[in-house]
Amino acid sequence: MEDLNYHHLKYFWAVARSETLTSAAQNLGLTPQTLSTQIKDLENSVGQSLFSRSGRRLVLTDVGQAVFAYAEEIFAIGDELTEMLDGRSVGRALQVVVGVADVLPKLVAHRLIEPAIQLKEPVRVVCRATGLPSLLADLATHRIDVVLSDAPIPPEVRIRAFNHLLGECGVTFMASAATAREYRSGFPGSLDGAPVLLPAEGTALRRQLDDWFTEHEIRPRIIGEFEDSSLLKAFGQAGAGLFPVPSIVEKEVGRQYHARPIGLVDGVVERFYAISVERRVTHPAVAAICTAARTKLFD
Repeated sequence: MEDLNYHHLKYFWAVARSETLTSAAQNLGLTPQTLSTQIKDLENSVGQSLFSRSGRRLVLTDVGQAVFAYAEEIFAIGDELTEMLDGRSVGRALQVVVGVADVLPKLVAHRLIEPAIQLKEPVRVVCRATGLPSLLADLATHRIDVVLSDAPIPPEVRIRAFNHLLGECGVTFMASAATAREYRSGFPGSLDGAPVLLPAEGTALRRQLDDWFTEHEIRPRIIGEFEDSSLLKAFGQAGAGLFPVPSIVEKEVGRQYHARPIGLVDGVVERFYAISVERRVTHPAVAAICTAARTKLFD
């Protein structure tokens, strides 16, 4: 295959997004005939058809879909580079878009992200919190710079991204003061039959806790399951049950939710990851997050 012509690739990308030659040609300021010729040149270079017709619409072939995925990434990076250079040239704050998995404790997320806003260079942090699959989809299309999660990329998710382990810590069960006094004695056996609030099924911590309960022959009474960690703690604060928290934020949880520790869950750890499309992190704010986590938060 000859060297790729990026002008041809951009024309193909515009047509694939518009699904018609006419609308794409109008957006590009070209005639449909000229645009058609450019697409044909790219197909000749690739050696395969990139579109098939369905009525008036152009539909991507299997090869076309693969080329389009790469084109999306290439031009998203180009736009990101332009925005970064423009922003620095007029003195605007450097922006970092952070995706936070909804199961990640918000107090942990805050401590992870905080070093980014403490850089000498002004930084504007944009946070988006939702499910990990949605965040990874946005990461793959460069709408997000980094995803913070309590789990690495699931094996069934096929995106070109890299897991950066930030660190790990233990897990502590906590509860309102009155509930903690009732169940602290005899821990962990006291959890048998105790009311507990747990992360949703399928999450990394929930799988570990379920295995730990089985290993220790503990059968707690599950009062609630939560995808949102803040909501879980709010129920715990109200006295609904015992709840697990990462040990590194045990003191903050105690102050914010008026909770008391019951006991450390021996053998269960929470791991935290930064997921990026870069094997070697270069974004200054993302690098600050990773470095601070490894040298200060989890040291």
